[in-house]
Amino acid sequence: MSVMMGAADEDTVSSLAGRLARLNKQLDADEQRRIRVAAGGVELTQLIGKLFGAIDADNIEARALELARLPIGSDPGDDKRSQAQQQLVSEASKVLNGELVELIETIRRDKEQTLDHDNLDSVLQAGWAKEAGHNAQAITDEFADYLRSNQNNIEALTIFFSQPYRRRELSFELIRQVLDKLKADKPRLAPLYVWQAYRQLDDYQGAQPISELTALVALIRRVCGMDAKLATFDDTVRRNFQNWIMQHHSGGGEKFNEEQMDWLRKVRDHVANSFHIERDDLEMSPFDGQGGLGRMYQLFGARMETLLDELNEVLVA
Repeated sequence: MSVMMGAADEDTVSSLAGRLARLNKQLDADEQRRIRVAAGGVELTQLIGKLFGAIDADNIEARALELARLPIGSDPGDDKRSQAQQQLVSEASKVLNGELVELIETIRRDKEQTLDHDNLDSVLQAGWAKEAGHNAQAITDEFADYLRSNQNNIEALTIFFSQPYRRRELSFELIRQVLDKLKADKPRLAPLYVWQAYRQLDDYQGAQPISELTALVALIRRVCGMDAKLATFDDTVRRNFQNWIMQHHSGGGEKFNEEQMDWLRKVRDHVANSFHIERDDLEMSPFDGQGGLGRMYQLFGARMETLLDELNEVLVA
């Protein structure tokens, strides 16, 4: 926020760039996409590079010489260097806006909370001991009661509990609304914490969820009865995808070739992280590197739209 408002000193800019670089290493594909959208198409790595470049001594010297209209090797003076740095930082940070700053801060905070929850999970396993089952049941009951009491107030919960025909409409934003409301109303019922309680009750031995949001979806599915036992959302998506492919290939109709299968797997992985796929998503990573929307249309032709609609439905079934 300071840089967005005009701060251009080296310490502030360097600190921001360093923190963003550390955060970038923790981002999943969907978080990178959300940041890219909020930044008007600019990747976070590009912003980081520009910020570091804005305080690079060589870049500042070159810009200062331009401002002073002096040849290389001359001394432009400290005033011109200061002006040059101000310009470079301003150019690098023009992508920053309130929405982007808030999004980055939200993701950063979620990452820290996720780490805290992991620590709590360790304490949970060690501390419940004799009354593990009782404590786990109390937590899952409270969580289930919260979901049911809000099923008419939060759109995603309405879809899960009473409008299953709309599950193809589920999106990252709708799931995010559930998480935001849960954190505001019941911060102690963090999804990764509740996950451990269900894990205890269901004797679940599988992998951890890939994110807090996918953990939340898996828990909602467990509470509303879609899943009889705890299962990660990405495992559910992969299982549904496998069944869908088998159905397509079991008859005498045309089967998908290897390049088509590669695209369909990318769609599957996108849904596993973002819960839904739209045409616009095909112009973003990882699809853009393979030709984007145009390439998928070349591969599937007029049935592309039908396939996307079908996958949005069957993968989250």
